[in-house]
Amino acid sequence: MRLPTFPRQTTVDDADTERTPVMPRRDEPTTANLTPVRPDTTVTPPPARPQTFPPQPSVSETQRAKAVSDPVAVPVTTPAPRARASFVATLGLVLSVAGALLVLSGPLLGYGVGVSAVALVLSLAGVFATRKRHVAGKTGALIGVVLSLAAVVIGVLALAGQLWWLGTDTPTVTEFRTWLDTQFETRI
Repeated sequence: MRLPTFPRQTTVDDADTERTPVMPRRDEPTTANLTPVRPDTTVTPPPARPQTFPPQPSVSETQRAKAVSDPVAVPVTTPAPRARASFVATLGLVLSVAGALLVLSGPLLGYGVGVSAVALVLSLAGVFATRKRHVAGKTGALIGVVLSLAAVVIGVLALAGQLWWLGTDTPTVTEFRTWLDTQFETRI
């Protein structure tokens, strides 16, 4: 957009020079013709307002009438597509939560590692899918990557016997329930 420049105040030396008023460029749309128009129709601009100061000596009445009668076509712009969530990123997040819960369950530890590995691949695909312009879900995909990676590491360590509190033979849920009962039986 071009900004108009305004002349300085007239002085005695500048009084004999002729000045023309600032006019908008014809190739730029003005606020009068910003309404959307179908490509097969045209819009005529509003008639020019008469200016009192300074007069316009260079434009004749025929040129002014011709400029007003020429139709100006305004192209219709299509709206930008709405943002959508990435299905792959969302599926990766859901599977990473499910895999983490399966890993922490104990007896379903092996299945949890497999589900978390699939969730890691889907979450990474979701991160790459959200690089496109109108695709949302990058935060969910990154959370899925971190959660599934943690579940895979914890699951592999538990399967290798490095974590004493987690294993396939440990009924973690029943032990957690027993511990909760012992903690709250005297307080309720």
